[in-house]
Amino acid sequence: MFQISIAPEEIEKMPLGSFQGEIHVISRPGRELNRAISYLKNQRVLGFDTETKPVFSPGQPHNKVALLQLSGPDKAYLFRLFSLGLRHRLCKILSDGNIRKVGAAVHDDVRGLQKHAAFEPHGFVDLQKIGWEWGIRDKSVKKMAANILGVRISKTQQLSNWEAPELSESQQLYAATDAWVCLKMYERLQQSPKNPLTPEQLNPNNPQNGQNHTQA
Repeated sequence: MFQISIAPEEIEKMPLGSFQGEIHVISRPGRELNRAISYLKNQRVLGFDTETKPVFSPGQPHNKVALLQLSGPDKAYLFRLFSLGLRHRLCKILSDGNIRKVGAAVHDDVRGLQKHAAFEPHGFVDLQKIGWEWGIRDKSVKKMAANILGVRISKTQQLSNWEAPELSESQQLYAATDAWVCLKMYERLQQSPKNPLTPEQLNPNNPQNGQNHTQA
């Protein structure tokens, strides 16, 4: 059903995919945070991602995670951690094994969040680690979204300033989409039959692994 790996030129022909629901930016405690927690804790599956202000000069220390994104099917919440902090109620969601948090390379994201506050992560699903079960070797969100959902995800805001005083509309849409698309990919995979890669196909240096070979 899915390709082992999708070519960049194929992705460019696909329609642009983006989050179409409500986007809420949470910068401080209060009513909006309460509403966010109420919504998120009642979801069984959430899309998950984080953003960090990039470092462009060698030798500079890495910045702390600036943004935590958690998305349901119709609402995405963007938590600005440098002003809000990683609140206890958010940690409870991140520690709740009954709420699946789906992302890509989640281990690195979780480690970054733990520099804000200590919590035990439970319920996380890493698309990079499960894709092979459906015959997918691609690891980037852009390639996986194209492969699984048939959409092109814009990455133009990836290296923008996530510690800016105000997030632009483009930044908000990018951040919401990155979390939401992980939720949609997970849902599509769960609805699709598994077709695991063989050990030979998992090795990208194996000449038998055609880059555009389609699994039956």
